[in-house]
Amino acid sequence: MSENKMRRGLKNRHLQMIALGTAVGTGLFYGSTATIALAGPSVSLSYLVGGIIIFLIVRMLGEMSVEEPVSGSFSYYASKYWGEFPGFLAGWNYWFLYILVSMAELSAVSIYLGYWFPDLPKWVGVLACLLIITAINLVTVRAYGEIEFWMAFIKISAIIGMILLGSYYIATALLPFPQNFANLWLHGGFFPNGAQGFLMSLAPVLFSFGGIELIGITAGEAENPDKTIPRAINQVIYRILIFYVGTMIILMTLWPWNEVGKEASPFVQIFEGAGFATAANILNFVVLTAAASVYNSAIYSNSRMLFGLAKSGNAPKFFEKLSARGVPVNGILVSSGITLLAAVMNYLLPDEVFMYMMAIVTGAVVISWGMIVLTHLKFRRHCERNNITPKFKSLFYPFAEYLCLAFLAGILVIMALMDEMRPAVIVMPIWILAIWIFYRSKKK
Repeated sequence: MSENKMRRGLKNRHLQMIALGTAVGTGLFYGSTATIALAGPSVSLSYLVGGIIIFLIVRMLGEMSVEEPVSGSFSYYASKYWGEFPGFLAGWNYWFLYILVSMAELSAVSIYLGYWFPDLPKWVGVLACLLIITAINLVTVRAYGEIEFWMAFIKISAIIGMILLGSYYIATALLPFPQNFANLWLHGGFFPNGAQGFLMSLAPVLFSFGGIELIGITAGEAENPDKTIPRAINQVIYRILIFYVGTMIILMTLWPWNEVGKEASPFVQIFEGAGFATAANILNFVVLTAAASVYNSAIYSNSRMLFGLAKSGNAPKFFEKLSARGVPVNGILVSSGITLLAAVMNYLLPDEVFMYMMAIVTGAVVISWGMIVLTHLKFRRHCERNNITPKFKSLFYPFAEYLCLAFLAGILVIMALMDEMRPAVIVMPIWILAIWIFYRSKKK
């Protein structure tokens, strides 16, 4: 093996579960609290709309990833088909995004541990999770894939079990049909906060879906990417329908939307409130696993993005060196080390840190997804000029691209109207300017 070549150690079953795992994380288990408060029972429709948009974007990334399966994927594509600065911006923004995601997930870990250990300082749980996950990622890519496979298996199995149990409870223990679904319309209607509440809910929905694009990052280490990547991407829409839309319908049916608080995951609260104390403990274990799973993927993706940036000359060569097992150890250690800030923030702001992180992450997600769409437009024009037919085509080109860009622009407007998310919109141009200054100084 060449010193600067990663090993293709991720098998089809790993990719399937990585795609499943990144589609279902803290955004569903805990972040959905904010979405439910805004949309009420129409939260299921919010996830459906957001899910369709992200599926179109992931198909665009998938088209490019199958054509050129490289590590650090869309930073490479932005550099090649758009320009040097777009590639620089895409890569560093994605790295920054997943640093924030890592910190948000670590904060969520402390929240879930607090359900069992209310007196445990939140920073202790953060530090323990960080050390364990970092150690796993330092072994081999196969170790990462295997651990992620089983953590994703746990949370997916739990969600399927919850949907089946919830459906059984709705059909047998509640009132006869249609009264057993009465919680969907009794407490202010299906749109209790009107169209405004529904539209506002789309911003936190975007946070929930952040991470699905990781399937494109795995292209450089996937066995037989021509087959495994399309298969994993095509299943995203079905997962969204089942795990997000289906789950929200069950939750909103079992419990009045306006009684879902913020002390723990809505999943835990609802089952505990319905008298399932044991199920609540099991679900708390599941959501804890989910947060650790997403942190695991965040450390993986950050190290690969730093490796890709270093390969293209947009990051120090320090990040290009691989261990004897083909792991970008320097990228893992630096990315993990920076997320130690989560422990500090949980010490200083134990109650507010998760919501702050969610707002900033949503802004960075808009930048990343917007750049994927714009890069794909450039990629398609390159293909047309050179008579290249992509092996795995995206859907509804170019209508889908313009639809997605309009949707993302709308999300920025929505965020600007929300007090808790407005700072993220203000920071975005400052962040882009900072990256541009960093880029110009590198060029000089």
